[in-house]
Amino acid sequence: MDIAALITWVITALGGFYMLGTWLSRGGARGGASRLPVPVVFGHFALAAIGLVVWIIYVIADKDVLAWTAFGLLVPVALLGFTMLARWLPVYRAGQATPAAAGEQSEPAERYFPVPVVVGHGLFAVVTVVLVLLTALGIGGS
Repeated sequence: MDIAALITWVITALGGFYMLGTWLSRGGARGGASRLPVPVVFGHFALAAIGLVVWIIYVIADKDVLAWTAFGLLVPVALLGFTMLARWLPVYRAGQATPAAAGEQSEPAERYFPVPVVVGHGLFAVVTVVLVLLTALGIGGS
């Protein structure tokens, strides 16, 4: 179960990296029209990355405290993720905005997130949280 959680976490991270790269390349960190606050985006990323490192150490060391620490890190990661999803949905529903004047950005950077990546990231994230919790509880053997 711990290896399954590691695999789903890495897949989730890959989707997250893709969206972060898209958001940054489209000017999301510069503010502009983005609906995703910079501290939320980078907080989500940092906590998820730290949690993944803790989980890798847990897989190697098999110390219960590390499993619970990783799960504890995933709770705010999930809350920040839901916050970003709630702020992304209106952008997705709005569709294409009208063309902007030269040098002006009318569309939020997150408008360029591919829906399959957003959905996959969310689904793998939920599976990861469940697997980490089950492992921390000692269910499924680790």
